[in-house]
Amino acid sequence: MLEVRDLSVSYGAIRALHGVSLRVERGEIVTLIGSNGAGKTTTLRAISGLVKAQAGTIAYEGQSIAKLAAHEIVKLGMSHAPEGRGIFPLMTVEENLELGAYIRHDHSEIAKDREMALTLFPRVRERLKQVAGTLSGGEQQMVAIARALMARPKLLLLDEPSLGLAPQIVQTIFKIIRDINQRGTTILLVEQNAHMALQIAHRAYVLETGAIAMEGDAKELAKSDEVRKAYLGVA
Repeated sequence: MLEVRDLSVSYGAIRALHGVSLRVERGEIVTLIGSNGAGKTTTLRAISGLVKAQAGTIAYEGQSIAKLAAHEIVKLGMSHAPEGRGIFPLMTVEENLELGAYIRHDHSEIAKDREMALTLFPRVRERLKQVAGTLSGGEQQMVAIARALMARPKLLLLDEPSLGLAPQIVQTIFKIIRDINQRGTTILLVEQNAHMALQIAHRAYVLETGAIAMEGDAKELAKSDEVRKAYLGVA
């Protein structure tokens, strides 16, 4: 579904990514783990068209998307729930969800997807009329993912969905990510909580200083001494 080859991205004179290659097959959850500053967010931003690559290729369903604008990539079936949630704080929760469907005109199907998102996130249903900026961090994260689902993506990019959340809410978010995948959406997950990410992912990549250091089956990587020591807090 997604194939990234030799991707390089710079911010001015600073090279953020050095020849990153990864793939995501239809139906998978693939996770990208690594420490702060490793280039995880930059990788997702390059895939979704928010930053431009200096070199390399990005193909989505066999089509090159490296030169497409972000809104054109959304129309192809890819949604991005960004790090920091990126909700519109002065709008209601309902208005945030409506904006997620801005490229669509199939009103009856939009209504179905809205109901599906609200079934996945009962807390969001309770807050529809509330101004989004007044929600808790966990509630805002739920709104961000629900909004991304309103575009009916075939591929969902999730950037640090557990960041700054209480452990109980983290458990809820990861259960919902698994549910979204089981309903048919392919997921590329960037996550600092490597333990949780490797539990739900099919495959994983480890990113270090802008380059892929390791890749493989998620359960096997979770057993790796190197990964356990560096990312799982196990000596």
